[in-house]
Amino acid sequence: MRRGSNKVRLLIGAAIILFAVIKYCSSAETNPYTGKEQHITITEDQEIAIGLQSAPYMAQQYGGLYPDESYQYFVDQIGQRLVENSIAKKTGYKYDFHLLADAKTINAFALPGGQIFITYALFSKLVDENGRLDKDKVAGVLGHEIGHVVGRHSADRMSKQGLTQGILSGVAVGFDPSTAQGAAAIANVINMKYGREDELESDDLGIRFMINAGYNAEEMISVMQILKTAAGSNRAPEFQSTHPDPENRIEKIKEAIEKYKNL
Repeated sequence: MRRGSNKVRLLIGAAIILFAVIKYCSSAETNPYTGKEQHITITEDQEIAIGLQSAPYMAQQYGGLYPDESYQYFVDQIGQRLVENSIAKKTGYKYDFHLLADAKTINAFALPGGQIFITYALFSKLVDENGRLDKDKVAGVLGHEIGHVVGRHSADRMSKQGLTQGILSGVAVGFDPSTAQGAAAIANVINMKYGREDELESDDLGIRFMINAGYNAEEMISVMQILKTAAGSNRAPEFQSTHPDPENRIEKIKEAIEKYKNL
């Protein structure tokens, strides 16, 4: 009787895994802005809705918006110039740029659909040798985040997480606990790998956007050096992180500058 029960569980688990794989594979499409094949299970309108719904909560997590309107205007001007002079303008996304009040957390991120954030802690470090805000460095950060939106990285990762969750659910139902733990570890590695690829693609797109908008793309290297210094000695090795090592990113950025500067 027990053997029959195990066989039923195995069949159910296999069916769950098969459904997750079929759903993922059937969602293949080519990103019209990057030419990259992706598996996206949500529409652009849904991405926009998710971003708009999440934006107030994310701002709250970082102490709200920075109160100085002149700084916010500075961010808006650079962000919109990048959008207006790049393929970002051809997307259906609604780009909004938010300067967050958090003066301790060095961060910038993009939500699906065009909601882009930068903390004051990072913004305040984007200065030239005289301590004045550097438009090119700010453009480097914002261009990278616009790259995440254009690349549909959040939507892509949602789809991958749906696949891995489906596989893990199937393994949990049909197989023994040790197998489930191994599958979870593999799924984690897969998601980190795609996270690093997304960062490198966003760097590449960011360089392209900066050059198209007339900003000095070399300052993206300075941004990487700022981030490396901020991370200090506590940074996890690249194989344990969703982000590539800053030194590796700098090499890729230099390659992107050479690729786009004469186009």
